[in-house]
Amino acid sequence: MATTYMQVVNDILGEMNEVKLTESTFANATNIQASVKEFVNRAYLDMNNPNNKWPWLSVDSPQDDFYGNTYIETVAGQRWYLLNPVSTHVNEDYGWIDWNNISLTTEGVAGEVAPYTVRNLPYIELNEWRDHWAITEETNKLDSGSWTVPRRVIRSPDNRRLGLSGLPDKVYRIYFWAYSRPSLLANALDELIIPDQYVPVLKARTRYYAWQRKENPNQAAIADQEYNNGLREMRKQELHGAPDRVVDSRIRYI
Repeated sequence: MATTYMQVVNDILGEMNEVKLTESTFANATNIQASVKEFVNRAYLDMNNPNNKWPWLSVDSPQDDFYGNTYIETVAGQRWYLLNPVSTHVNEDYGWIDWNNISLTTEGVAGEVAPYTVRNLPYIELNEWRDHWAITEETNKLDSGSWTVPRRVIRSPDNRRLGLSGLPDKVYRIYFWAYSRPSLLANALDELIIPDQYVPVLKARTRYYAWQRKENPNQAAIADQEYNNGLREMRKQELHGAPDRVVDSRIRYI
């Protein structure tokens, strides 16, 4: 079971010799207890904000290991699509999209059978699309005879929508890799999305804010150093890149 919001709050309160909270008192906490609740959330965002590609932020939706971790389905003749179709506010939008790895396929589309259409869709800047393809595509957008298998993707200026060039002639699945935004913790039993091994990093950041409130700069500085060291290790373990190239160093004997 993952660590809960109340567990972290109470661990910090215990370290500071303050009264701990229960499920019944958690929602209406006051004074230092309320402050620690706020500090945990602030620390939670501090940990997640330095990188928007933490593994635990990966979208948890129907996945395909080849194509991506989420998809949208096209509508014939429609260019623009919300990246997160259920989003009603920017807070519900994805935090990061891998625009360099977008695929199109008919696999999984109702009524489609093998052999499936499969294509990589390169990303191009909106200005490039306007310079080379926009006028023709917009002029012919009502002519279904000009609709085709999309060849490129573009991004709307507000970063919320994916656009297709050319206009799709039928239903396709557009797969991509998406990462969500971290959500604030609210209820006592809300579970942290980070692995338990990184909870000490979260606690260190929370202590930093708590000791600042207690006007203890020495303890705050110690907690800040602990947090920065922990965040550095998190990056090493979770975000290390793949090798740029593979070198065969074996000696060849002839």
